[in-house]
Amino acid sequence: MSDSPFGRVAAAMITPFTSAGALDLPGAQRLATHLVDRGGCDALVLNGIAGESPTTSDEEKTTLVRAVAEAVGDRARIVAGVGSADTRHSVELARAAERAGAHGLLVVTPYYSRPTQEAIARHLAAVADATALPVMLHDVPARTGEGTALTAGTLARLAEHPRIRAVEDCAGDLMKTAKVLGSTALACYSGRDELNLPLRAIGAHGCVSTVANVAGPAVRGVLDAFDAGDHAEATRRHLALVPLVDAMTSKVPGTVAVKALFAAAGLPGGPVRPPLLPADAALTARLADALRRVLG
Repeated sequence: MSDSPFGRVAAAMITPFTSAGALDLPGAQRLATHLVDRGGCDALVLNGIAGESPTTSDEEKTTLVRAVAEAVGDRARIVAGVGSADTRHSVELARAAERAGAHGLLVVTPYYSRPTQEAIARHLAAVADATALPVMLHDVPARTGEGTALTAGTLARLAEHPRIRAVEDCAGDLMKTAKVLGSTALACYSGRDELNLPLRAIGAHGCVSTVANVAGPAVRGVLDAFDAGDHAEATRRHLALVPLVDAMTSKVPGTVAVKALFAAAGLPGGPVRPPLLPADAALTARLADALRRVLG
């Protein structure tokens, strides 16, 4: 396991549901075991965007963390998404995740109310103050609104907090990332699979990967080859993954793609919750073909 509190290759794990739409805890434990023992992942991010956090209850979130921690918490880092648009609510979720056995927290910038950078910084610091757990910030302006993108200055300020240790970078702003990597001790994790290798090349520590749900060893293989000094092989592996990444993320949310592939393979996943809609037959076929090409 990586010496980072967030691992090196973290799957942005989907949340399995039963056919009736209820939380599938046995399925979640089977999936977590699969991702850690055979899927190349040394960390699991729960209750994030891929985990359908907007449509799961607080009780479901905490129960999921507890179940997955019991299943694989001795051999993988369990990172709980606790972000919301309400500071008090985020603090409550953070404390509940800590009690449930999480090893770290993922905290997204607050959305919808369009807070200033000062307000965002205070929100994130308040969540970090609430527990003893290390915190990974989630910078994903495509989901939270462009006005909530963390600036390099705000990231540098938050990096001074003793428990804010990393950032999941979904912003796609390489200049900002380079500035943060060059001026702070924050560990950077790519949050977009098409940027896993480019960000590793400028110093990112690892990735939080949706594609790792279905192709974890291939995602890990890109970083392994780069870290071994075989940059040509890393590039080859990265480019081989691009069609799958494109199929899973360009047309529908990654959650929809993962659950479609899991349904075809008989893995725990179940339906998506509204307002998401399941993949149709044509998309499922495209996804399955792209995955077959990666897996050989």
